[in-house]
Amino acid sequence: IVRLVCSTLDELCPASPLRPHAKLIEHVRDRPGHDLRYAVDSSRIERELDWHPNVNLPDGIRRTVAWYLSNAEWIKAVTSAAYRHWIDSNYGGRNA
Repeated sequence: IVRLVCSTLDELCPASPLRPHAKLIEHVRDRPGHDLRYAVDSSRIERELDWHPNVNLPDGIRRTVAWYLSNAEWIKAVTSAAYRHWIDSNYGGRNA
């Protein structure tokens, strides 16, 4: 998935000085007890509820990356910690 995100960034940001984005991947030691593999098995929901995803993974990643690239102001707002001021003003300083 990380490589898919990187190749999508390469495609959507051809002028990026960080290209190829895959060169930014840094492997770290796994934590003891950490799962070695994550997987989603949707066969039960598909079988019992006849559910199927509307978007395949590569298209979903592309849409998600494109959304983030198009919404830089939103990213700035949620990563600036300014929301804490809103919580304090609306909840009287009770950061839940």
